[in-house]
Amino acid sequence: MPRPFAFPGPGVQRPSDPEDYAVPKLRTRLKPIGRILSAMLPAAALALAATAPAAGQGAVRGTYDNWEVRCDTPPGAKSEQCVLIQNVTAEDRDNVGLSVIVLKTADRKTRILRVLAPLGVLLPTGLGLKIDDADVGRAGFVRCLRNGCIAEVIMEDKLVEQLRTGELATFIIFQTPEEGIGIPITLKGFAPGYDALP
Repeated sequence: MPRPFAFPGPGVQRPSDPEDYAVPKLRTRLKPIGRILSAMLPAAALALAATAPAAGQGAVRGTYDNWEVRCDTPPGAKSEQCVLIQNVTAEDRDNVGLSVIVLKTADRKTRILRVLAPLGVLLPTGLGLKIDDADVGRAGFVRCLRNGCIAEVIMEDKLVEQLRTGELATFIIFQTPEEGIGIPITLKGFAPGYDALP
């Protein structure tokens, strides 16, 4: 079961803390959305397959700035599964991109934030998250597939509110212990897209 973003307890040292490594080398520029989508098409298909909708990307049910609501019915399911998704790549590194996915479980009681990061990320450091200037925490990677590694967390009310009211979320991945790469995701359109999830 995914866990919320969390910090280690007192006395636990985090050798890969984003403040230690990421700030001087943080990448924060985005490519135009058309190039992002064409570059991330295979990753988006994988990410959607990993979240439950099985037939590729699913049908677009709504577009909210850079966010999309996509829906599909998994094989054997009685109802369709919908996700809120945004794909981005770092402007200066075509091979570094993310698919950020928000979904609700079938019982509609739990919300999950799932991020597909590229292969080659440093797994022990996990995935960091900042919303605007606030450090939210980090999540561990739960598995790697052929096209990327997945981190996921249960979305507590506080995180949902931060995403709804924030302007920019920066997901931080590490390819080496010394180099953190911050990939910004615009939060414009997140709130109406989230509200549109069935």
